[in-house]
Amino acid sequence: MESIKNFVQLTEDVATSGQPGIDEFKLIAGVGYEYIINLGMPDHPDAVKEEDRVISELGLIYVHIPVKFDFPTKEQVRFFCNLMAFLQGKKIFVHCIMNYRVSAFMYHYLSKVEKYSEKKSRSPIFDQWEPDPIWQELMSWSSEEIGL
Repeated sequence: MESIKNFVQLTEDVATSGQPGIDEFKLIAGVGYEYIINLGMPDHPDAVKEEDRVISELGLIYVHIPVKFDFPTKEQVRFFCNLMAFLQGKKIFVHCIMNYRVSAFMYHYLSKVEKYSEKKSRSPIFDQWEPDPIWQELMSWSSEEIGL
């Protein structure tokens, strides 16, 4: 699994990464993940074409929440957090293109829904990614602003 771009085993049941390739999706399925959540844009050059078909053929459930990197919304964060809460206890693999969107969205889920500490809510991806002002603002959103 560590060969997948920016792979992080964030919690016991949740792993995150950048864009996996088709063979890596087979690996993800093989180790027991049940759900794939994709926050990447489908028109990105690194996106896997027909990812939904590839995932469903592997017997996994696929959810795509396309988040524009220059315009993430509170509604998307709220939907993501509610989805993650609904799937709690399931093995979930969440990805985007670089694991930046995912790390920010997971921060909100872990800190605001699961009530993890600030430190435990932050993915190690933040050690290599300095969010720009758009993502700094997203990281500052309160539960009330998101609607959680």
